[in-house]
Amino acid sequence: MSHPHLELSAPQKLAKNGLRVVALGGLGEIGRNMTVFEHNGRLMIVDCGVLFPEEHQPGIDVILPDFTWIRDRLDKIDALVLTHGHEDHIGGVPYLLRERADIPVVGSRLTLALIDAKLKEHKIRPKLVEVAEGDHRTFGPFDLEFLAVNHSIPDGLAVAIRTEAGLVLHTGDFKMDQFPLDGRITDLRGFARLGEAGVDLFLTDSTNAEVPGFTTAERDLSPAIETVFRTAPRRIIVSSFASHVHRIQQVLDAAQAHGRKVAFVGRSMVRNMGVAQDLGYLKVPDNLIVPLKQLEKMAPSKVALVCTGSQGEPMAALSRMANREHVIRVGEGDTVLMASSVIPGNENAISGVINGLTRWGAHVVHKGNAKVHVSGHASAGELVYCYNIVRPSNVMPVHGEWRHLRANADLAIATGVPASNVVIAEDGVVVDLVDGHAKITGKVPAGNVYVDGSQVGGATEATLKDRRTLAEEGVVTVLAIVDADTGKLADRPDFLVRGFVHDEHTFDAAVPVVEKTLAHAAAEGIGDAHQLEQMLGRDIGRWAERKFRRTPLIIPIVIDA
Repeated sequence: MSHPHLELSAPQKLAKNGLRVVALGGLGEIGRNMTVFEHNGRLMIVDCGVLFPEEHQPGIDVILPDFTWIRDRLDKIDALVLTHGHEDHIGGVPYLLRERADIPVVGSRLTLALIDAKLKEHKIRPKLVEVAEGDHRTFGPFDLEFLAVNHSIPDGLAVAIRTEAGLVLHTGDFKMDQFPLDGRITDLRGFARLGEAGVDLFLTDSTNAEVPGFTTAERDLSPAIETVFRTAPRRIIVSSFASHVHRIQQVLDAAQAHGRKVAFVGRSMVRNMGVAQDLGYLKVPDNLIVPLKQLEKMAPSKVALVCTGSQGEPMAALSRMANREHVIRVGEGDTVLMASSVIPGNENAISGVINGLTRWGAHVVHKGNAKVHVSGHASAGELVYCYNIVRPSNVMPVHGEWRHLRANADLAIATGVPASNVVIAEDGVVVDLVDGHAKITGKVPAGNVYVDGSQVGGATEATLKDRRTLAEEGVVTVLAIVDADTGKLADRPDFLVRGFVHDEHTFDAAVPVVEKTLAHAAAEGIGDAHQLEQMLGRDIGRWAERKFRRTPLIIPIVIDA
């Protein structure tokens, strides 16, 4: 099994007729999936998603893949293929198309409709190429075949990529639900047919590789959802991903059966469900959906709301309800149904939302106390099944944190794939398929690119460190007026403090520190205000750490008198 190493350097020139595979996101993390394929000087990209920030990344909206490696070759991109319409696979598309707007965007009907709606908000008119399972399309040296896969959003596709280097099969996100609500199952016959032809490299979804057995069928949730609608005494508030069409279909069916009207809450939910309904993926009974304003006038037992926020995102509807910051006031007798998974890293935020809602009197039904969610990803049993059907020569686990990638690699080896042909890579690691063998050959830049409001890439790790310091330790501004002739203080320095516990005498002992620093600077002949500020910041920071065991952000301002 080949592992990435920190000392990897930039890769050599790609061998003639070789295929280079570089994930710029999605390996070692759950999100921002993006894989670049290079062959004969041309590029083809599968997915371009975003990663959602965690608590230690304050003020960040989303995190993008790093486009540095392809930025000077944007004109060489023949296609951007989208496997399905989830944000962690399509959320980065607007930012890539800002850099080159006419890249052909290839995907299924629903996926393209969702990305088109998103791109309208960014004022981008994309070049869309609609495909369906069974279709073949050629872009440059890449011959693509699309296969149906079942996932937690309709219209998911796997993509088979044929080049002179060999045949690659990329599953996208998938599971093997044998009784899907839309009747569209993962095309195992197609997988087997490709296996017979000889799959040289198999990129497989690792998200559930640690989970034994088989993923539960979506329709097995219906009884739990039906129970909520049958027994809830007052309003029902359902939170789900804004793209989980199957789950929301089950909610609408239950509402219709129990005489409740439904309103969608939240911009992304309203937009996506409108798209799904227009295209016929969401079957909505007549007069079932009503505007929120109308719902507010109805009897609570006749009402259901469908909103976003199942991950505890601070700005989403459910979190704002939990904090009493939303127009919808959750109260005694209301039932909240959280019908989705927990993305790793969001556990604390979700727990906080559940506690907040419970505090206001709501009964919260979630995957911890009822069967209201199944995963959209293949568990270990399904992955092993796929390895046995496809019999790939080389395997590269994708989509997952390190533990998921390792578990998936172990499954491949258990089915007989030689360990030397199983490649565990991480973001930026270069994998070359040459003469039928895949191996790691180098590393390219693949850092986090932060979207901060309208700024892309402006925020850095240093910015976030400052923000965490502000949040945790406070800030101390030191205003020192310095006599330009003597280099000494012209007046006692002022200390302006925010978020740091202090009284009027706290900084008395810091005055000698300022004087000592200025004396040292004068002795060294340093009179430049910027250099003085740097020295003061360092020395007062050290003093504060020694005295208070705290590291507030120090902002020194030196003014010449």
